Amino acid sequence: MFALLQSVCTFFAALDGLRLLIGAGALAAILQAGTFWDHFHTNWIRVPMVVLAFAGSVLNLLILRRIWRLRNHPAAQWRRVPMSPRRIRMERLQFVLSVITLALVGIEEVLHFRTFHHF
Repeated sequence: MFALLQSVCTFFAALDGLRLLIGAGALAAILQAGTFWDHFHTNWIRVPMVVLAFAGSVLNLLILRRIWRLRNHPAAQWRRVPMSPRRIRMERLQFVLSVITLALVGIEEVLHFRTFHHF
């Protein structure tokens, strides 16, 4: 019984060392990724991605607005079919994701300006 307890204790002691090794490896990997990201985070990549994200989100919001306006238009009431719960969820999800994308683009631009003092 004591031998079994001792081997369990040894296992967890070895696991603790393994966790330290994994943590140190993760720290080294993130430091290496940080130096790689500095080379990758250039304006020729960043600016088109920000513009595409902004334009896609705004376009998505405009399309959703148009759909909602057409659906609620008085002339469309006679052919209006109740929406499925799945479709309602999908439209709400598209709206939320577009707003989150716009917020993240804004946050990224503010942080970029604070860090590099230009947009």
